[in-house]
Amino acid sequence: MHHKVTVIGAGTMGSGIAQIAAEAGFDVTVVDTDQKFIDRGIGGIGKFLERKAAKGTISKEQMDQSFSRLKGTTDMKAGVEGAVMVVEAVFEKLEIKKDVFMKLDSLCPAEVILASNTSTLSITEIASVTKNPGRVIGTHYFSPVPLMKLVEVIRGGKTTDAVAEKTVGLCKQFGKTPIVVQDIPGFIVNRFLCLLYNEAANMINNGAASAEAIDQAMKLGCNWPMGPNEIMDLAGVDVCYFAIDAMYQMTGHEGYKPSPLFKKMLDQNLLGRKTGRGFYGYEKKA
Repeated sequence: MHHKVTVIGAGTMGSGIAQIAAEAGFDVTVVDTDQKFIDRGIGGIGKFLERKAAKGTISKEQMDQSFSRLKGTTDMKAGVEGAVMVVEAVFEKLEIKKDVFMKLDSLCPAEVILASNTSTLSITEIASVTKNPGRVIGTHYFSPVPLMKLVEVIRGGKTTDAVAEKTVGLCKQFGKTPIVVQDIPGFIVNRFLCLLYNEAANMINNGAASAEAIDQAMKLGCNWPMGPNEIMDLAGVDVCYFAIDAMYQMTGHEGYKPSPLFKKMLDQNLLGRKTGRGFYGYEKKA
């Protein structure tokens, strides 16, 4: 009998987390507010698995088995039933996440781990709306989830040792490398990256350098595989903006004060690859 993992949110991050859990042998239920989001998320997983099979990194049998472990529902109560861990991967807004965790806390038995995929927000704050904050933890995955090895495991102020230990174990089963960090704004990676993203946007906005020049400089000078603007286009310019703004609200550090360029880009729907244009243009595939 397989253990079950439930993922709340069928977007890029949620579907990626669902995929790695299914490939690790877990039964996975994806929960979202609309069936079309679920269909799109699970459909994207299917295409990803097909590409892996075509490349020979997995067999067709493994592809079919992984895909067969995936289910989707708009009913949160039914979706979380029997899960050992529920991973929230909804929009990076504190009030939305709090609302989800309040519901999960009332629906899930006390032994179920409730994890948030937040990239910057306080786990302690998210856990504050639950009656059992000891089981709330952060598991910050990186995009694209199936390819990126790191998971930041964030202990909230009341997260128990047992929950932290079990979460690290589950992340390892998913094929990831977990690094435990305390509940500080931005954790490790985004504490650095948000400063870099914001500085890149400011440089472009001020005419100091182009997106291409900045990315080329970071790739050639720091041996990065991608430049900061390329990464923002991949992750979503809006997602990066919300993370930077959250860091500014939490720390008051001027380096995190969002560049005016972000508002211009959001107003024009220049959100990166997902909208066909961000810092760069992308050809829409049929």
